[in-house]
Amino acid sequence: MGMGNQTWEREFILLGLSSDWDTQVSLFVLFLIKYMVTVLGNFFIVLLIRLDSRLHTPMYFFLTNLSLVDVSYATSIVPQMLAHFLAAHKAIPFVSCAAQLFFSLGLGGIEFVLLAVMAYDRYVAVCNPLRYSVIMHGGLCARLAITSWVSGSVNSLMQTVITFQLPMCQNKYIDHISCELLAVVRLACVDTSSNEIAIMVSSIVLLMTPFCLVLLSYIQIISTILKIQSTEGRKKAFHTCASHLTVVVLCYGMAIFTYIQPRSSPSVLQEKLISLFYAVLTPMLNPMIYSVRNKEVKGAWQKLLGQLSGLTSKLAT
Repeated sequence: MGMGNQTWEREFILLGLSSDWDTQVSLFVLFLIKYMVTVLGNFFIVLLIRLDSRLHTPMYFFLTNLSLVDVSYATSIVPQMLAHFLAAHKAIPFVSCAAQLFFSLGLGGIEFVLLAVMAYDRYVAVCNPLRYSVIMHGGLCARLAITSWVSGSVNSLMQTVITFQLPMCQNKYIDHISCELLAVVRLACVDTSSNEIAIMVSSIVLLMTPFCLVLLSYIQIISTILKIQSTEGRKKAFHTCASHLTVVVLCYGMAIFTYIQPRSSPSVLQEKLISLFYAVLTPMLNPMIYSVRNKEVKGAWQKLLGQLSGLTSKLAT
């Protein structure tokens, strides 16, 4: 696809994290282990929710969606990165680059919106417990989940189409671990300031709007918890939100710390570390947080392990 002397390359070269072979092998082993933990952790969370009828509630319906988003987001970036650690020619085809950009950007947006939806669910559970099942009915839960997936996907589609319509120079080297939006935009031969402003506005909408909804939900939740007379009641109400609040702080905290800074924008190294944080660390930690800090999930694990132990004993005899 050509524009005079400005053409799209058939493939791009991802510079990644390091050019040293020994370092790349070490990183391959490290991130392979983390990716396997991520996939297995999220798979078992989804399986546990499906098998235990006590977890067939709106909160765990949204958690299932979050686990699917997490493992999909990791899969959109990590396998390609692992392959490049062991490859001499770290190329990614044009179509694969566009697909990676679309899926990673879309899934990231979906997660932020989904966390806001989950905050609303916790708000209803704490502030309107007697009407919870009436308000959070199956139809509303499905619509909220669909809204999360559609909003993130539409934003990603627009950004991907706009980015790959830019005239590109002969430079095919992307200084990143993946086809990240800003890293690809920097390859353009034209002034991209308007594109960068559009990206910033889009990021603010998809980041700050859900964050404000989360903030409002938790202001109401904390206000309600403080009005509870008994210490036991306050603890129970807080534990209802503890896992979600931990994940919110983890996800939004990094994004806000990164982008709301005195200097204009994060460095290339920071951008790589941010991508690793969201592609590797967050998807791996989320199922752990919900397993360790959630009594219902821990109870379901214990029940499932007990059933498996009993089944093993019967088979042995």
